[in-house]
Amino acid sequence: MTARVEPALATWARRAVTVPAALALGAAAIALAPAWAAAGLAWDLLAGEARKRPRTRALAFFALYLACEAAGLLAAAALWVATLGGRLGGTRRFVEANAALQRLWSGALFHGSRRLFSMAVSAEGLDLASPAPFLLFARHASVADAVLAAAFVANPRRLLLRYVLKRELLFDPCLDVVGQRLPNAFVRRSGPGLDSEVAAVAALAEGLDARSGVLIYPEGKRFSEARRGAAVASLAEKGEAPLARIAGTFRNVLPPKVRGPMALLDAAPGVDVLLLEHTGFEGAATFPEFWHGALVGGALHVRLRRFAASEIPSEGRDLWLFERWAEMDRWIADARGAGAEGRESA
Repeated sequence: MTARVEPALATWARRAVTVPAALALGAAAIALAPAWAAAGLAWDLLAGEARKRPRTRALAFFALYLACEAAGLLAAAALWVATLGGRLGGTRRFVEANAALQRLWSGALFHGSRRLFSMAVSAEGLDLASPAPFLLFARHASVADAVLAAAFVANPRRLLLRYVLKRELLFDPCLDVVGQRLPNAFVRRSGPGLDSEVAAVAALAEGLDARSGVLIYPEGKRFSEARRGAAVASLAEKGEAPLARIAGTFRNVLPPKVRGPMALLDAAPGVDVLLLEHTGFEGAATFPEFWHGALVGGALHVRLRRFAASEIPSEGRDLWLFERWAEMDRWIADARGAGAEGRESA
């Protein structure tokens, strides 16, 4: 499911470039592993970081990602052939098979990354992900966020999360091919005609059952001080003084954009809301930070909180959402402080 029907010519023109490129790069990453590993180790040695090995680990991650892309595309093609494009066995089984493939892909990326970067992981509230259905509102801190919801919420329970994703992610061939076989919405975040994008988001809430949920990143973009300041100023200019006042206290998160979350709440009355809060992946927010080892030896903290539908006010839900985001912001600050104290004592 997408926010608009893309012309088939545009879809296949994009895939004609991205799919062969992903397959070729995946094969090269595997075949040339000794060469890039030696180059990374030499670079780290010359930089005086032989113990931490940030560049070697970063190159290994890129190889892991490319290998997952290539394997995912080959598996997706095999599924298409085996089911005659979903005609053999029915649509439901085709969706289930692609959801299983998505679990394997996201699980390999998350667990592989955690080991590559020697990250400690702690989580609380994971039991709150049962029962489904639910609306999952998640923090957006880095390009790695998408695998967190899969690893901690969807995969352990074999749930099918319906993702709201930015349209640019269609240039990731696995997300393009498999993601468009599943009930997801790839949306534009700006420009004219956003009503249709919001409608596509709301449509994801239709027919939710005990095996499904909807995931949205209300912030829309990764955090930066410049973006936070611009968002607070925009709220003030629009006359949203109470929201601007709350957002002005944020130090780790962006103010949530309310149209998508409100559309989901309207479309799914009686459905609970889960908040996925996390810190520790900020080191993947920019390439320079990632390349220089910001993730290496770090700690990932994850927290789930659940709010019953009856607790969510029918009026002032935008203010309710901002207040929850303020709580998230404070929790992130506390978690980072605890992590820093732990590293100092060690």
